[in-house]
Amino acid sequence: MQAPRDTVDPAEIAKFEAMAAEWWDPAGKFKPLHMLNPCRLDYITAQIAGEFDRDLTAQQPFSGLRLLDIGCGGGLLSEPMARLGAEVVGADAAAGNIPVAQVHAAQSGLAIDYRHTTAEALAEAGEQFDVILNMEVVEHVADPLAYLTACQTLLRPGGLHICSTINRNPKSYMVAIVGAEVVMRWLPRGTHEWSKFITPDELYELLSRARLTPVDRKGFVFNPATWSWSLSVRDLSVNYVTASTKAA
Repeated sequence: MQAPRDTVDPAEIAKFEAMAAEWWDPAGKFKPLHMLNPCRLDYITAQIAGEFDRDLTAQQPFSGLRLLDIGCGGGLLSEPMARLGAEVVGADAAAGNIPVAQVHAAQSGLAIDYRHTTAEALAEAGEQFDVILNMEVVEHVADPLAYLTACQTLLRPGGLHICSTINRNPKSYMVAIVGAEVVMRWLPRGTHEWSKFITPDELYELLSRARLTPVDRKGFVFNPATWSWSLSVRDLSVNYVTASTKAA
């Protein structure tokens, strides 16, 4: 099946398809995401629990929630969401990512509905979700507003949309491009384009124009001394995440 292109940027898709086989290698090209994942999950689970009044100490606290992981890649977020009880659809416009995600989910004994498709195609098909995870994707699409509007269409009234991306400033250029791609060589050169990065205020404006209501934003901050990530209320200078809702 050929995924509808719409806001898809073919050059961006090609970058990630070239790295698809390495999604589950913690020392490979996706090492930064593996390192960031625990911090991302802390934020995501807290936001979902708060919005839907779920007890995170329960065995499957997200049971009954339908969740879309858009731009799911190899399933680094889809799998923990499925373990927490959510009905998960993982969607990616890069066809090469889907078999990798499917095989790993099968090996892990998880039932996840992985699809080679786009947000626009899902919206056109009338799909609806309680939660949408939109992590590190918006900076790679051709039209961020059209893309976020498709995500809003996919969200049920009262639903929760979580979106993370990279700020645009001199520090983010040095950290996300020079540091990650040139110095540390965690990612191939050209993985990110600084001009496509989005400031927190710009993202809030885009979310509002897409008829979502921003309710929270935090920074993901890397500490080189402890080699770990943490959430920050004040420091959104490089990586950051937002939560927004759709009116009930």
